Amino acid sequence: MKHIEECLTFIHDSSSMFHAVENVKKKCVNFIELSEGERWQLEKGKSYIVTRNHSSVIAFTIGKYMDDLAFNICASHTDSPTFKLKVNGEVEANHVLKGNVEGYGGMIMNTWLDRPLRLAGRVCIRRNGKVEEVLYDSKTAVCTIPNVAIHMNRKLNDGYVYNPQNDMMPLFSSTLKKGALKKRICEDLNIREEDYISSDLYLVIDEKGKVFGLQNEFFSSPKIDNLESVYATLIAFLNSTNERRVNIFAAFDNEEVGSNTKQGADSSFLEDVMRRIQKSLNYTYEEYLMSLVHSMMLSVDNAHALHYNHPEFYDANNAVYMNEGVVIKSNANQQYTSDAVSVALFTEICRKHEIPYQFFVNRSDVRGGSTLGNISTSHVSIKSVDIGCAQLAMHSSVECAGVEDIEHMIHACTAFYDSNLHEKDHQWEL
Repeated sequence: MKHIEECLTFIHDSSSMFHAVENVKKKCVNFIELSEGERWQLEKGKSYIVTRNHSSVIAFTIGKYMDDLAFNICASHTDSPTFKLKVNGEVEANHVLKGNVEGYGGMIMNTWLDRPLRLAGRVCIRRNGKVEEVLYDSKTAVCTIPNVAIHMNRKLNDGYVYNPQNDMMPLFSSTLKKGALKKRICEDLNIREEDYISSDLYLVIDEKGKVFGLQNEFFSSPKIDNLESVYATLIAFLNSTNERRVNIFAAFDNEEVGSNTKQGADSSFLEDVMRRIQKSLNYTYEEYLMSLVHSMMLSVDNAHALHYNHPEFYDANNAVYMNEGVVIKSNANQQYTSDAVSVALFTEICRKHEIPYQFFVNRSDVRGGSTLGNISTSHVSIKSVDIGCAQLAMHSSVECAGVEDIEHMIHACTAFYDSNLHEKDHQWEL
């Protein structure tokens, strides 16, 4: 398939949320980079990009022939469950140097065991009398989290409960002493140890994704949730040409821990950008409020494919499958934003462009996960539908998804970006 290898490379190179944002910026060639701390002077027909915390990013293109203000938005998230190195992250014990980490998000803990792990994120350093933020990736495996042998824990296969403080500490060295990890990081960054100030560093599976299956129909990779969505929506955004809209690509940090940070979907980031676009283009606040009626968002976060060994966990009438199209997610309690109108508008776009789609709803006695759609629309009141690619092993350290669904998602999001929604008297033109 056309995009699979590029997607796998994008995921592998996005070793942290900070790296993911940097990789988005690299693909947005010739976009004008904005700073939230400076005045914006925007023009129709131009493309712009802005980051917050260097872990969330919004890129947008302004149509050359816009008359009225309106927005087409695709939103996803840059973070995935992992383990973060604590402030005092090096511990000497029992003849080894180990890491002191804590969980980030709801990972499947045992999948992190016995795998080679890198360390990546950002480091704040002292340089030329200033505090500077730099990206860090160890590039090679620097640790692992070994299992206890079955001989020592005979009940390991009977449902062992892992304790993150005791069981999930990574092994860094059997010869080096406390301080060696900091020294290695400083050597990699070519800085003095006294110039290292602080860091946000995370464990990363040192493995690039691979295509597999008897017909190469699947792929396996870390961080499929949700970097597959970041990649697919970004390619769609870059491929689209809508001269009568403001097209927005948004990728937020911290979805896996609730989104309620300054850079999460529960922040003012998206609304701030939209309001600054409105103001810079000389639209009134009332015209901005009018624009929301004719705007729409796709909340793009992956969905649970039916697990072939455990169909009992799913509603048989609303289960979804890998390689069978874009998943539309619904929930009566509004864990997802999809409603009759947003679903109708999105499926009409898919129908017109012959894009396959399917519907997911949880079992009525199972509480599903939420995503960033309903959080974002609590700040910006626009129509929204929750969609994603079907996948297995969500929140495992290495997940599994269908190769064809990347193409389906890119096609669907491109068609959405190219659409011109207009509402009048409860009727919608596309």
